[in-house]
Amino acid sequence: MQAIIRTYVLHEHTFAVKGLRWPGMKKAHTPDRHIKRMESSSEGASLSEIERVYKDRLPHFRRVATAIVGNRDAGCDAVQEGFATAVRKRESFRREGSLEAWIWRIVVNAARDQLGRRRDALEPSPDNSASTNGTQDDESARVRVALSLLPERQRLALFLRYYADLDYRTISDALEIAVGTVGVTLHSAHANLRRLLEEVPR
Repeated sequence: MQAIIRTYVLHEHTFAVKGLRWPGMKKAHTPDRHIKRMESSSEGASLSEIERVYKDRLPHFRRVATAIVGNRDAGCDAVQEGFATAVRKRESFRREGSLEAWIWRIVVNAARDQLGRRRDALEPSPDNSASTNGTQDDESARVRVALSLLPERQRLALFLRYYADLDYRTISDALEIAVGTVGVTLHSAHANLRRLLEEVPR
């Protein structure tokens, strides 16, 4: 079946898809028969299912994407791009795992693409890697520098675990790694982060 939704519009903090009405959208119409066909499909995600994840977990998606990209506006853009991709490719969801994990994988990849366009976003600079005066902002800067020096998989696993409070199964699906590898990755990330924090100047 050809995709019912063919166009989408991205806005800051909202996203509109033809045939779907979410916060901040202009009214659009999709024939009821098309909606029923989509909802009854044994494969693929329905628009209402994607909308539910969007509404329930939007702050977590933004928090993780912002952490990955290193910039709030770019992180929000990555979330919008990710959900637009999820809507466009919703028929490819095979229900072999959770829908949320599938969307997390898409959003994480969108954030990584954003970071690729902002390559220097997480690079240590003289301003945030120099000696500090012991303030809370200075300590946060030290943590950001240390996180940026972790291997990518370890960094992503930490963000998904502690910024989004995801379980190991969802993290494994989002990062396309074995469940057992998630625990090993997090353990290594903790050890490396402690070591890096000792090395980053105060």
